Amino acid sequence: MDILSNLKYAEGSRKNRKRVGRGEGSGHGGQATRGMNGQRSRSGSKKRAWFEGGQMPLQRRIPKFGFTNIFKETYQIVNLNALQRLADEKKLGKDINVQELKNLGLISTIKKPVKILGKGEFKAKVNFEVNAISQSAKEKIESAGGSIKLI
Repeated sequence: MDILSNLKYAEGSRKNRKRVGRGEGSGHGGQATRGMNGQRSRSGSKKRAWFEGGQMPLQRRIPKFGFTNIFKETYQIVNLNALQRLADEKKLGKDINVQELKNLGLISTIKKPVKILGKGEFKAKVNFEVNAISQSAKEKIESAGGSIKLI
């Protein structure tokens, strides 16, 4: 027989946490665990994670050096071994341009210039129309009977 004075909450139904700001009887009355005075004791108090209390911030203290050249051209590179793999799979045509390289999935966009590099062997007779080419790639393509046109 349960008597009202013996009732207890079910196991796991109550969380054991501080109930701050709920009066003196809670054991956390008065300043509600915020301390006596200062910025963090006031209501609405918050500050950015990188705020250093008015001290000169780190990103302004460290020295800056160098510069970024806004006119630098970054090439999308295609190696000859990737082209040879496609040639072996019979996916490579006789004439290859930037749009064809995009369709084959070798480059991500046609807006950036393309450069062919000479890594690997190349034996297919293909005519290329690209923005730039390395000397070794040029020799390998021409020795296989292909041609290069720079755009």
